Amino acid sequence: MTTYPVRLQLNGESRQFEVEAWVTLLDLLRDRAGLTGTKKGCDHGQCGACTVLVGGKRINSCLTLAVMQDGRDVTTVEGLADGMQLHPLQQAFIEHDAFQCGYCTPGQLCSAVGLMNEGEAKTVAEVRELMSGNICRCGAYPGIVAAVTEVMGLAQHEDDPDRPYLPGTVPA
Repeated sequence: MTTYPVRLQLNGESRQFEVEAWVTLLDLLRDRAGLTGTKKGCDHGQCGACTVLVGGKRINSCLTLAVMQDGRDVTTVEGLADGMQLHPLQQAFIEHDAFQCGYCTPGQLCSAVGLMNEGEAKTVAEVRELMSGNICRCGAYPGIVAAVTEVMGLAQHEDDPDRPYLPGTVPA
């Protein structure tokens, strides 16, 4: 079986792997690097549980092959904290109770860091829209939005209570 060398700057540490051509970045992170914070949800790029940062930008790691990221800087949820000092978003998630079961939390955190790096969200509504690729089955969205907007320094940290409620189905 043919393998290919993949070198990554993984959470600030230089790492080298030998992988088959079909290995996804997600599978490399979880199975070969032992970084199980990044979750496998849908494995189709629809839920955001596998979101990591590549070069500071958020990507779905289930949709990219590991060999495509050779030489890149990859940050997972394990790389957000500085030693025992939590990343400001991690602390805000705790303070705003922005998680319940916690399964989506690593992807939500990485997506939020990427969102802040992008610099395009200027309002609560834009944060909500630009984070919509990350699904939370528990419905912790108000806490997630509050945590992200607080760290971003937006004037309004909470969802608008007067925003019309549109009933619908919960995404499966």
